[in-house]
Amino acid sequence: MSINFNVKEKLPELTRQIVETYNKVNSLNHLGHCALPNYDAVLRILDDLREILYPGYRRRDGLHFGNVIYHIGDLLDGVHDRLATQIARASCHQRGQNQECNPDKRFAFESLGQEKAIAFLQQLPELRVQLAKDVEAAMAGDPACKSSDEVIFCYPGLEAITIYRIAHLLHKLDIPLIPRMMTESAHSKTGIDIHPGAVIGDYFFIDHGTGVVIGETSIIGDDVTLYQGVTLGGTSPAVDSLSQADKKRHPTLEDGVIVGSGAQVLGPITIGEGARVGANAVVTRDIPKGVTAAGIPARVILP
Repeated sequence: MSINFNVKEKLPELTRQIVETYNKVNSLNHLGHCALPNYDAVLRILDDLREILYPGYRRRDGLHFGNVIYHIGDLLDGVHDRLATQIARASCHQRGQNQECNPDKRFAFESLGQEKAIAFLQQLPELRVQLAKDVEAAMAGDPACKSSDEVIFCYPGLEAITIYRIAHLLHKLDIPLIPRMMTESAHSKTGIDIHPGAVIGDYFFIDHGTGVVIGETSIIGDDVTLYQGVTLGGTSPAVDSLSQADKKRHPTLEDGVIVGSGAQVLGPITIGEGARVGANAVVTRDIPKGVTAAGIPARVILP
């Protein structure tokens, strides 16, 4: 391709104009501050964690009980160091110290990062037990499923749930930014958007999955199934405004609830134990235990 240098002569002036906006629109800049969490590093941590949680399924062939301890030990060592660094960066930014890269302050955040990284990693054994229940729920809930291997290899719902459960543990440790970075990576890959602040019980199954949204203050009990396109959301932008950030804004689904595809369950309402929500229903009021509701707005149709 031939280059028109007369056109390229306009670029220095354009560069000057763009850089001038950096002083006018500071909210879009992160210049001269301590480093933010690195997105690629966070994604690599996620990949290593999934290798730890599901050994033999992803990157490393030939694992067996004679060598797996060395493989997992090496992964844990690397995850700890990288996660501690990213937690330190995120914590420094949250505490308003991003204006100064003072070595003494940086050391304090590095120590905090190591402590929280270990606190998170110590929960991985229990997390594996919980994920096994999610795999079991998928096998029980989908008649097309032939094996647990199929769930682990192929199901976007399990992918999103796995990343959510990792992010939720970090969220409970009051680690900023990183949990949301993780769940948004799952959102972009699977089409399933689960806020890391949501509370989700055991045996959780998302069938098909694309378009599922689970808001920050949602509470989901055990043995709950959601189908594609389900929203557990707030009722309006006003309800979800920053002034309401600490209030319950999203639904509670008790044990055994099933929500059909495309249903919208909105606001701080409760769907009672064992209730069913029909496909494409819009629910803005409590649904009693054990009933089925459908329609727009949803109404009880079966006892």
